[in-house]
Amino acid sequence: MATNIAYRYSPASSSSSTSSQTRRKSNCRRKTSFRKRCLTMAKQQKTRVYILRRCVCMLLCWHAHSVSDD
Repeated sequence: MATNIAYRYSPASSSSSTSSQTRRKSNCRRKTSFRKRCLTMAKQQKTRVYILRRCVCMLLCWHAHSVSDD
């Protein structure tokens, strides 16, 4: 058992280099998915602010027109 652990974690072994490559790919995917989630959330927030701004503008314009119609 002790020899398996030493072999598994030795830097010269091909098994170790394969697992480190797998870890790097996994880490890259996590960063990519995190980045993608952040970009998606930012886009959603931008859309919400745009809709809110349009609604406020519409209400202000409607109020201005309704006052002048009296």
